[in-house]
Amino acid sequence: MRYLPLTPEDRSAMLARVGVDKIDALFESIPANKRLSRNLDLPLRRAEMDVQRLLSDMASKNRAAGSGPFFVGAGAYKHHIPASVDHLIQRSEFLTSYTPYQPEIAQGTLQAIFEFQTQVAALTAMDVANASMYDGSTATIEAVLMAHRITKRRKAILSGGLHPHYAEVVRTISRMTGDEVSSLPPDVPGAENLGAEIDAGTSCVVVQNPDVFGNLRDLSGLAAICKAQGALLIVAFTEAVSLGLVKAPGEMGADIVVGEGQSIGNSLNFGGPYVGLFATRSKYLRQMPGRLCGETLDAEGRRGFVLTLSTREQHIKRDKATSSICTNSGLCALAFTIHMSLLGEAGLRRLAKINHANAVDLADRLRRVPGVEVLNQSFFNEFTVRVPVRADALIERLAEKGVLAGVPASRLWPGESLDDLILVASSEVNTDEDRRAFVKALKGALSC
Repeated sequence: MRYLPLTPEDRSAMLARVGVDKIDALFESIPANKRLSRNLDLPLRRAEMDVQRLLSDMASKNRAAGSGPFFVGAGAYKHHIPASVDHLIQRSEFLTSYTPYQPEIAQGTLQAIFEFQTQVAALTAMDVANASMYDGSTATIEAVLMAHRITKRRKAILSGGLHPHYAEVVRTISRMTGDEVSSLPPDVPGAENLGAEIDAGTSCVVVQNPDVFGNLRDLSGLAAICKAQGALLIVAFTEAVSLGLVKAPGEMGADIVVGEGQSIGNSLNFGGPYVGLFATRSKYLRQMPGRLCGETLDAEGRRGFVLTLSTREQHIKRDKATSSICTNSGLCALAFTIHMSLLGEAGLRRLAKINHANAVDLADRLRRVPGVEVLNQSFFNEFTVRVPVRADALIERLAEKGVLAGVPASRLWPGESLDDLILVASSEVNTDEDRRAFVKALKGALSC
């Protein structure tokens, strides 16, 4: 079908059918002070080639992650993705597949989901995982809502080491549901006492490991306190590769584990789409949001796969649903599964060790730069540094020198007096030459 603009007669007929006399009436529910009273500052028409040139010029101002030394993390990480991952997910049976409502014709999709769930459960040391969620932040609020249902309490405590975007998603949804959220201030050293914040109304404590500042935490003691107080411990993570080296949340007593799976199989891609990971204990299975794929036998005794549990609102009555999320990130979950399968356990552990070693080497080099202080006592592949100048201005100067040096903390926590802090990440893609370039550019920028 060709695209043809509507004629005035077409518009009049459509408005009459809807029952209004002008197009503006369709927007009456939007407050008048929120509506533009003028046209956008854009030309009314341009030739297609002109638009392509204009957008290309705009895009060229952006600095791609692969354009030079790259040390940006803060929740989204640059890792090497084998070419075979993209090749396999673009096969038509995966790329165009829909929700596997009919298991007899969706065995491939169902098995891929089953393998994904198995991998996530193993990585997190939990009993069961769902068929993925939108991303780490939405998985976090779903975990909080799940904890409310289980405990019959309505208060969540958010660690000051939780990624601020995750915390903001929890606060936003909680405002809509009327639930209470207690957010602790940014915890740069990772020394907060979360156990002391728990009271009789606390449903759950949400803590990140490694936290947003890179600190590694032993959560065993907090898990014991939560259990004694009748609250659930929710552990979040943003760097899935860390699970190849860091003690799994389930081994430290977590009740629910959520996180971002982007690091495995999924490129940065301008911030999405990503894939949320969600795992829990088997006793909480029926309160878990999303879908669960299970293994079974058919009438002839052959192995097969089915949707065992579907508690999202698309499948059952809305008031009975555990989640209003209407889909899982199927293709991103498949990319995760393929990459994990290619790595295997030994490969993931080796990859995690390389990440950690690269970060340690970079931290050691940065410590020797006059005026720079590495704040972490422990970390995986990301850490926080204090610089003697405004971090945001320094980051811009380094970008001009071709080095994307990290994320200024002030960008994530505006108004929190963290103007001299930078979150720095170093993964397996960073070479020794990249680290030397970072240090050289930093010394030059600080001497200006």
